[in-house]
Amino acid sequence: MKFVTIYFLLLSTFALLNGHPIPDIPVIGDFDQNGSSVITVEIDTRSFADDPEEVPMLSGPAFDKLTAEEKKDLLLEGKNLIREALLIRFDEKEWFLPDFEYDFEKKIGGNTVEESDTFVIRGYARIKLSSESQSYQIRAKESAVYDIIFTNRLNGIPQKRVNVLFPGENSFTLDLTNFFGPGEESNSTESSKFEYKDTADSQSTFISFLRQGFVHVVPLGLDHILFVFGLFLLSRRWKPLILQVSAFTLAHTLTLGLATLGIISVSPQIVEPIIAASIAVIALENIFFPGYKPYRLVIVFIFGLIHGLGFAGALSGFNLEPTSLLLGLFGFNLGVEFGQLALLIAAYLLTAQIKNQSNYRQWIVIPGSITIALFGIYWTIERIFF
Repeated sequence: MKFVTIYFLLLSTFALLNGHPIPDIPVIGDFDQNGSSVITVEIDTRSFADDPEEVPMLSGPAFDKLTAEEKKDLLLEGKNLIREALLIRFDEKEWFLPDFEYDFEKKIGGNTVEESDTFVIRGYARIKLSSESQSYQIRAKESAVYDIIFTNRLNGIPQKRVNVLFPGENSFTLDLTNFFGPGEESNSTESSKFEYKDTADSQSTFISFLRQGFVHVVPLGLDHILFVFGLFLLSRRWKPLILQVSAFTLAHTLTLGLATLGIISVSPQIVEPIIAASIAVIALENIFFPGYKPYRLVIVFIFGLIHGLGFAGALSGFNLEPTSLLLGLFGFNLGVEFGQLALLIAAYLLTAQIKNQSNYRQWIVIPGSITIALFGIYWTIERIFF
């Protein structure tokens, strides 16, 4: 019975977490060789909710209904969120938070129809830099609630190297040595020829999104965690497990890529309830239809397509440089796979000592599947009606 206790403790701990985190906070540095620089932050208003996944994006009609006081309160919440999340510095001097001017703007560059009709809060800090300025860096404070996406543009050209910063981390240092010209009268043709090169850009971007993909599963993706556990509970034999995980991986890789590239689009209000329902279906099947059957792969593949859409928000809407987007997509997806593998290994190690299949089903499969099904049913009802 100790295995059951461990299992339920794990599930209870996971229950404190949200299913999927909302898109992270982009921090974009725009630098021009004449010295004019703009640091931009973008805030999704769902960030202010207790459970961000349960509230919709701020659509155009919803924005139009806001009173002046409500808009003012949201802008203040955005300002407070950034104050608790971000610091920057130039030339390795003191860290500071620049004076951002916040306002509502329509989201540009989103990959879905819903995103294109969404309002976000943007903050702009305009800073004049001299020709002596040599570097720029940001820090995600320990008190940051969400991850920060660090991207930059030089002379309007998106740079390949991108960082995903977890709370307490510093970004890489953007080398601006010899970038800035003498002033407004500098030759614009010569300015446009500058090209920033960093041999670490591809590796750094890949690793950064690899970590983010893993974290989006463990510990942040509770619904994804429970779905993977539901696959495991059907059978501990390698063939059924590998076939199911392969079908699931193929499916969510496909839709994650298509959604991130803007080729397909499905509203989260449709995706999230189906993800919740998929958890319940898989768990209930473990109880009432034990044993692996080929049709299970079809069910897992279809649900995998939906789960891939649930991850798409992690990479969409950041206007990344094409190479960075592809590297980020590949790294993020591989991180998701590593997260799944870690879950399966943990589940196997926790149950490996139970050799008797009858005891395993009685102590682990039945109570575990019931618990997972209850989570799925609850989330389905909550996401549809509340």
